[in-house]
Amino acid sequence: MKHTVTPERFASFATVNAIFIGRSLRLSLRNTEQLIMAIMLPIMLMLLFTFVFGGAIEPEGNYVNYVVPGIILLCAGFGSSSTAVDVAHDMTNGIIDRFRTMPIQSMGVVTGHVVASLARNLLATCIVIGVALLVGFTPSAGVMGWLGALGIIVLFIHTFTWLFAAIGLMTGSPSAASGYGFALLFLPYISSAFVPTNTMPTWLQGIANHQPITPVIETIRGLLTGTPYQDQVGWAIGWCIALLLIAIIWSVYAFNRKAGRR
Repeated sequence: MKHTVTPERFASFATVNAIFIGRSLRLSLRNTEQLIMAIMLPIMLMLLFTFVFGGAIEPEGNYVNYVVPGIILLCAGFGSSSTAVDVAHDMTNGIIDRFRTMPIQSMGVVTGHVVASLARNLLATCIVIGVALLVGFTPSAGVMGWLGALGIIVLFIHTFTWLFAAIGLMTGSPSAASGYGFALLFLPYISSAFVPTNTMPTWLQGIANHQPITPVIETIRGLLTGTPYQDQVGWAIGWCIALLLIAIIWSVYAFNRKAGRR
């Protein structure tokens, strides 16, 4: 009597990603120290710049309205940076080899970390905005302005999370991923996040005005506080989409190269 061998069926794309997203969210809930640090550090910087440096930078006392958009992106950057470490940890602890033996698309492990990071960062961003309102942030935006700003923030977080995921995939250890990823966190300081770029040295103005962070900050600042931003919104969206595509392609290539799947 002949026995027919049932071909191995791969789990669906949606099912695999839902499982990996749930796994990453559970890992995030267990690592409360990481979440607390991602929230507290931007808040401490906002309080530092507002109450210690704000009077010297803008004596009228309106500096908090200027600095909050930059702090929001700084919060997103700090939160996204943990993705590099999480991805590098999975790539080096042998769990990917176990996933490869299963009938699933193991690239979903990276997608899970990205989505979980996006959820963490949106929560942290809401808390930072709440604290900013308590210390004097007075946005003039209506509903559409807030929705537009939220859309830009989500796009920015998604972009930088994939960039950090790519860094985690390319590095050989979690500590190396943390070090390389930290370099990206300097970009907000060389932008219009904390001071107008026209106050910088001429040679630095060119860098600050033509890097991805400045148009994103100016767009969020304009949407929330009413400053001119129409000439920046196209650059903000264009930079984010271009970097997002590069990061995703880079991540897929790096994952296939490391996981041995072609």
